[in-house]
Amino acid sequence: MSGLTITDLRAGHGGAAVLDGLDLTVEDGTLACILGPSGCGKSTLLRVIAGFHRSSAGTVAVGGRVLNDERTLVAAERRRIGYVPQDGALFPHLSAAANIGFGLPRSGRRERVEELLDLVGLSGLGDRHPHQLSGGQQQRVALARALAPRPELLLLDEPFAALDAALRTEVRAQVADTLRAAGATAILVTHDVDEALSFADLIAVLRAGRIVQADSGHALYHRPADAEIARTLGEANLLPAVVRGEVAETALGALALEDGYESRGGSPTVMVRPGQLRLGADGAGTTEARILDSRFRGTDWRVELTLEDSHIVGPPLIAYVAEAPPATGQRVHIGVNGYAYPIGTSGDPKNAVSSDGQPTKVTTSAVAS
Repeated sequence: MSGLTITDLRAGHGGAAVLDGLDLTVEDGTLACILGPSGCGKSTLLRVIAGFHRSSAGTVAVGGRVLNDERTLVAAERRRIGYVPQDGALFPHLSAAANIGFGLPRSGRRERVEELLDLVGLSGLGDRHPHQLSGGQQQRVALARALAPRPELLLLDEPFAALDAALRTEVRAQVADTLRAAGATAILVTHDVDEALSFADLIAVLRAGRIVQADSGHALYHRPADAEIARTLGEANLLPAVVRGEVAETALGALALEDGYESRGGSPTVMVRPGQLRLGADGAGTTEARILDSRFRGTDWRVELTLEDSHIVGPPLIAYVAEAPPATGQRVHIGVNGYAYPIGTSGDPKNAVSSDGQPTKVTTSAVAS
């Protein structure tokens, strides 16, 4: 077993608190991601788990073995945790094979190195030095080196950040496939939403030193616990609603609620992602709006709209559409595909909060990432 359990973890730098009562569980064989903006404590968390930074309180355990608590502090080199830094940190004077085998016992070293070269798709390239490899190949060597001693847990500190966009997508998929093939338990830290959604089985959102929600990417995207998490996962239109049974009455009309949502009454905020909005110039939708701006993004158009009802206030609504929209200033009708998703799935109005943590006002808003 190599699952990770963190309980009430606290750590900081100098007198400044960074992690404040953080709790997290990652099951054995899970690819997890810590998602949050720069400076939120992601790298500090990884360093505490690895044993590079001492916590002030709390417990860290891997596979049921306590590594860090009030009485125990296992040294980094004895934790059986692999670490892949952002830049790979390969030894430039050693070949790829020598980098992977560095620190392994002589017995079985060659076989283990060949096994890992094959696992990361670099068979036949073991004699090359880092400067003879592409950036993506170097990252795969770094991954193989971290996996070589068969760690119980692998930590990845934004290892794809230095790669260009196309290569980042390719290498990320290869690394995820490699880790799953190895049955590894791994934690990636990133501020890139696409990276988190495509890589991880479990995404934990870090805010103000705590994990505020941890779930699958699909669940987080569609059922964020609050408006700030909705914003973390991408742009979202937040609509005040009056819920009656399985229907939410909103400024965009009566919207069906997600299956399984049980309302306890009140006026929660519901979320509609920009990709759910459809535009129709001839009354194809349900609510009239005016186009404020549109920008082509390669795969789609990002359109800003304002509703014509004068009592609606707040930022514009956002839609992503495949076809070129009408010109700025034109009126269109908006329809909604799929469900509206309540912010806070309990149906309790207390779960409807704005990005600053305050109860929502009765406005229509678009939350931008």
